[in-house]
Amino acid sequence: MDQAGADYIHIDVMDGHFVPNLTFGPPVIKCIRSWSRKVFDVHLMINPAQPSLKDYADAGADIITVHAEADPHLDRSLQVIRSLGRKAGVSLNPHTPETMVEYVLDKCDLILVMSVNPGFGGQSFIESQLEKIRRLRAMIGDRPIDLEVDGGVSPETAGRVIAAGANVLVAGSAVFKGSDYAANIAALRNDTP
Repeated sequence: MDQAGADYIHIDVMDGHFVPNLTFGPPVIKCIRSWSRKVFDVHLMINPAQPSLKDYADAGADIITVHAEADPHLDRSLQVIRSLGRKAGVSLNPHTPETMVEYVLDKCDLILVMSVNPGFGGQSFIESQLEKIRRLRAMIGDRPIDLEVDGGVSPETAGRVIAAGANVLVAGSAVFKGSDYAANIAALRNDTP
């Protein structure tokens, strides 16, 4: 991914509880950290996340994103992430309103809009999320908060996602199809305004 031109390495951590799939944890992230100088954008689809935050920071995460739906103490988790010297993110599932982040904006470095239901790759983009992206961009205003979108991002959807206000795109299936990852990343960039 470094050689193909990715800006970040987005790492989905799944617990088989908050989402159906099970992936990996801090030991694997620590093992792959030495293979890339890119930002490790670690998306925790786990519940609870708070007890593991230090482990992910120690493993090499640069950004740690927790789900608003899985964290009853979201403000505290964001404080902990920042106290570990990492950027703090909040993710919102498709059914979750943008107002869930209203009272923690001052502690966010990133807001992640899930434009598919989390847990499985290869799903189709949920069109209703474009309006959520627009509303979040308005809420963010001039704050230095990245607005990231994950799910169904492809050359066909990237331009609309950027036009709605996102500035970070996560693409899995669109990047890893075939063997020319650099061309796939370029195709995503070519569809942006």
